[in-house]
Amino acid sequence: MTQPTDIRRDGPRPTCLDAFSCQGGAGMGYYRAGFDVTGVDKDAQPRYPLGFHQGDAITFIRTFGAGFGFIHASPPCQHDSDCQRLQGNQHPDLIGPTRDALNATGRPWVMENVRGAAGKLRNPVMLCGAMFGIETYRHRYFETGGGFTLPQLPHPEHGAPQAKMGRPVPPGWYGQYVGNFSGVQRARDVLGVPWMNRDGIRECIPPAYTAWIGRAFLASRAVRVAA
Repeated sequence: MTQPTDIRRDGPRPTCLDAFSCQGGAGMGYYRAGFDVTGVDKDAQPRYPLGFHQGDAITFIRTFGAGFGFIHASPPCQHDSDCQRLQGNQHPDLIGPTRDALNATGRPWVMENVRGAAGKLRNPVMLCGAMFGIETYRHRYFETGGGFTLPQLPHPEHGAPQAKMGRPVPPGWYGQYVGNFSGVQRARDVLGVPWMNRDGIRECIPPAYTAWIGRAFLASRAVRVAA
């Protein structure tokens, strides 16, 4: 079951479209930064914590994207996932079509993906959990457009050892939280996503990443957010 959507074009808070939203890691970060967020995903996302519309994300961007103040898009990463390649699975590459749709809106935007897709992104900024005091490294890459740019934050040394994929996390180690990992509650606490299940956690962007991006955008536009 999905939540009803009110596609807002103005109001006391700037609006953000969270495309390919999954369970809302990115969207929650923008919400915490001060945005009124609407998520869109082809699959029902009953755990999505904000306003939500079920539908094709690229079509939604082309149809409604110009009505939002800012757009975030996370096209599925399976095409560029090491795990999927090892398993021989085939998935469409949506980075180019998503970029075209974003540019057609004339709005500022961010497009996110995994390390395997970094070569397809244009001058991406890499974010890591260590930049935000999060006990996981989870590198994600962010291309910007529509007149918006981001600085590259300094990348702290990976001082803590990282548990192997899917394995329990020993004390003092960082977890990866991918695949059929154990310790869902710990992953929720570490990533800051208490509403998510294992499926959402596997691929989510930690909200701290997009909260930083959202605040950078608002600062660049000198936007004052109503309480």
